[in-house]
Amino acid sequence: MSEILFADDDDALRRMIGELLRHAGHSVRLAENGHEALAEVRRAAPDLVILDYRMGTPDGFTVCRTIKDDPRVAHVPVLILTGESRIEDRLGGFEAGADDYLAKPFDARELLARVTALLRQAQRALDRNPTTGLPGGVAIEREIDRRRADGAPFAMVYFDLDDFKPFADRFGFAVADEAIREAGRSIAATAEGRTDTFVGHVGGDDFVLVCPAEDGRELARIARARFSQALPHHLPKDAVRAGVYTAADRSGVEREFALTRLSAAVIRVDPARWTSLEHLGERVAEAKHRAKTPGSAGIAEAEL
Repeated sequence: MSEILFADDDDALRRMIGELLRHAGHSVRLAENGHEALAEVRRAAPDLVILDYRMGTPDGFTVCRTIKDDPRVAHVPVLILTGESRIEDRLGGFEAGADDYLAKPFDARELLARVTALLRQAQRALDRNPTTGLPGGVAIEREIDRRRADGAPFAMVYFDLDDFKPFADRFGFAVADEAIREAGRSIAATAEGRTDTFVGHVGGDDFVLVCPAEDGRELARIARARFSQALPHHLPKDAVRAGVYTAADRSGVEREFALTRLSAAVIRVDPARWTSLEHLGERVAEAKHRAKTPGSAGIAEAEL
């Protein structure tokens, strides 16, 4: 259930739209003017704000601008309703930061469609990793649930960067962030054009790729090769030539490390044998350990 704040100084319209949104399954908070609307947003950010343009002072544009200027609530989508038909008024709404605009009179079905679209867009934005723009944890779990429901075996490839902490310590956070972005680009490029393949960013240097069971190892190999080709462009030339660097390990001892590489744990999942995400996590951890063993090819496989 989404929570929507609707602000309008027209009592009848406020009650009517409130009931319409509640009937559609939403939780609704109502405000009689712009001051009440801002107080409600600051008290507890809703999932969506709907504002009437002409509701006294401050008007809907001013309230919208105030919301979007506040970093604590700027992510909340705003829909503005107005009876004004001039293009200048509509442009004013967008200049104030509104995410959508609906002219009065409007059909109730169109209002609900706009509300649904804004809520969906907001959820997608919140579930994307800010570093890479790839889908995050919720989307990854949904994809795994969808594959399980389909019933066909699939592969989940879990990627991460080897010895990433000493790498970041040695080359700095700017280079470390570029390495993470490069990993995301390399994995996403490997899946490009494949409608049967999903790529997500768990967080930090951890990524997943979900694909048909028989394709997992090959896609892992391609992604790793792409990353190895791209990483040197972000590193000092002397480090690239040497292939190693010196940094402190987890015990604080200075030693040599190879340049970070993308390791992959390829888990082939049979939905008929599924137990839990926790079990999947255990199998991933085991395969990751083998993939990172000195002398390994950087890819380890397991079944679930």
